Amino acid sequence: MHSGAVFRPGFLLTTSDFTKKNDQDQAGGLTAVSKSFVELNNVRLRYSEGDDLALETTNMKIGKGEFIAVVGPSGCGKSSLLKLVSGLMPPSEGTVIVDNKEVAGPLKIVGMAFQNPTLLPWRTTLDNVLLPMEIVKPHRNRLRKHRAEYEERARKLLASVGLEGHEDKYPWELSGGMQQRASLCRSLIHEPDLLMLDEPFGALDAFTREELWDILQNLWMVRPFTVILVTHDLREAAYLADTIYVMSKRPGKILVERENPLPRPRDQEATFTQPFTDLVHELRSHIRDVRES
Repeated sequence: MHSGAVFRPGFLLTTSDFTKKNDQDQAGGLTAVSKSFVELNNVRLRYSEGDDLALETTNMKIGKGEFIAVVGPSGCGKSSLLKLVSGLMPPSEGTVIVDNKEVAGPLKIVGMAFQNPTLLPWRTTLDNVLLPMEIVKPHRNRLRKHRAEYEERARKLLASVGLEGHEDKYPWELSGGMQQRASLCRSLIHEPDLLMLDEPFGALDAFTREELWDILQNLWMVRPFTVILVTHDLREAAYLADTIYVMSKRPGKILVERENPLPRPRDQEATFTQPFTDLVHELRSHIRDVRES
């Protein structure tokens, strides 16, 4: 993808499902969004009785359609935060609320992607992308009868990230960047309201990583799902997020909440501007203070 191009994905299913956000201003930035889609209220986490705290008292509010990033030193509890919000782990204290309901178990409105694409080696790219449809209700009840419809959805989504023509290839026939694109498609195929990303581009080379930043940003700008990105890459956080949270060392807690002043859409040229550089330096300074505290 040409750096600076605004890529328009072609996997639109209906006009109502995938429309531009109405809360963008003329400069491409975001105006106010609801502050109640994801809430962590006085959350603390121990993995087992008698263990030290993994997360100290944590409070966070994320608006519907907001893209946030969480940064901090290794072991501070960033991934634990994802487990709590997705319902994979209950808090030891406090409450986690998603879409006005307290989280009591794994949520079906969540899509997840990780540093390792974890594609099943015996399945083609298309079948790997369709995997959530075999698991998530109501899709699993419709898949057999409406398979052609779901395959068309998957093909359009793959085409939107540049994987047209690779649907019948197996993971070992794809490059690392192509596997990660397929993984991203798999996390979005069931149209989740909440996308959880745990270092999804960390194992990729710099050029592939930046290309996938553009792809993810533009997927999100077409359909404004809520995103929680965990990353060690401060440039990645500054490029993608509306709001960036800096966590303390273990036991983790939120120390800094920083709104991103950069307008959207962002392109690679923005990474050479002074506002972008200043934001990255500010985040780096917070992380350094955390390490030295």
